[in-house]
Amino acid sequence: MMRIWSPMLASVAAAASMILWTGCGDESPETPVVESKETSRSQGAQVFRHDTFGNEAFWTDTLRMHEVIEKAVDPMTALSVGLKVDSDNLPPGLLASADLESPETTVELLRRDAVLGLKATVTGGHIARIGITCALCHSTVDNSVMKGIGSRLDGYPNTELDPGRILSLSPHFAKQPEVLAVLQSWGPGKYDAYFNHDGINDPVVIPPAYGLKNVALETYSGEGPISYWNAYVAVTQMHGQGSFSDKRLGIDITASPDRVTPKLGTLLQYQLSLETPPPPAGSFHPATAAAGEAVFNGKARCATCHIPPTFTDAGKALHDPGETGMDPLRASRGTTDRYRTTPLRALWQHPPYFHDGSAAGLLEVVEHYDSVLGLGLSIKEKIDLVEYLKTL
Repeated sequence: MMRIWSPMLASVAAAASMILWTGCGDESPETPVVESKETSRSQGAQVFRHDTFGNEAFWTDTLRMHEVIEKAVDPMTALSVGLKVDSDNLPPGLLASADLESPETTVELLRRDAVLGLKATVTGGHIARIGITCALCHSTVDNSVMKGIGSRLDGYPNTELDPGRILSLSPHFAKQPEVLAVLQSWGPGKYDAYFNHDGINDPVVIPPAYGLKNVALETYSGEGPISYWNAYVAVTQMHGQGSFSDKRLGIDITASPDRVTPKLGTLLQYQLSLETPPPPAGSFHPATAAAGEAVFNGKARCATCHIPPTFTDAGKALHDPGETGMDPLRASRGTTDRYRTTPLRALWQHPPYFHDGSAAGLLEVVEHYDSVLGLGLSIKEKIDLVEYLKTL
């Protein structure tokens, strides 16, 4: 099924002549530069928010998304597929006076770099080039202006983004009805990062990019550390001009220059700096949550695998799907045939739960484990446990 994204290889080759991005000017060798944590974080934020890794070749030349946006994507349509608008990049009053049902307004928002995760070159009112960044899936907004429009929140999973529907708008897939059906089946907040390699349709929930400090493995099935997944996604999914190789998956892509690998370090440092957002005030009952913590650490045996303070045993163990009653399909498509224990971070913020989104809420999560593991929890214990999970 590499043929589905086969233009990726052509796009990488086409982008190979582009100049390697550099973040700093020339420095004298006699004056070593000591990079502060804040400087590193700032550079990582730049990569996370704005770097396309040269993937404009794919999103413009192959998918023709610039044409789709200019013809048919007004701001209301963009918001309906989960795209977010950073109001801090807009002058006061612009949205109040803009036609939110005109694609021209979308082009203007792109020109002002106000659409999270989309990076466009706009010339004379037309999109010349467009690409995507990490922030497309892993940032949202606080909805302070209206739903979908507000101040940026990096690291939050965009649970309303519908990547499959967005991809299906491309004329590239017009004559591929089977692929279109798959893309349109994913729904908001889900993406299948292996579909273009194995042709199996099994999307997973887009995870948070915050709360990763001291977490060893980022992927649901524990293929590798955080930067492994960053490289995999940047090259094979975002279609950036970079190198990625994993013999276990039969992938060996080399790009020169490599616009991905040199930036993985600062990208990682920024991700590690993104702290888990605290639960909103009044969102849980403290006394009930305290009782739930005792259940978590005791009768429910949650802390056996969800070990504080990271609430995971990732890096120490991977688990057979049968241990916890998980659907084995996603694990079987990777390289380990197992799942890592997902770190419990800001659970209040990103339902649904489990890798496949099969649990709509926290009570469903508790009910699942109570049944599969035979915990014998009482109704009160379940309620207490849910209340504690809201605090994480």
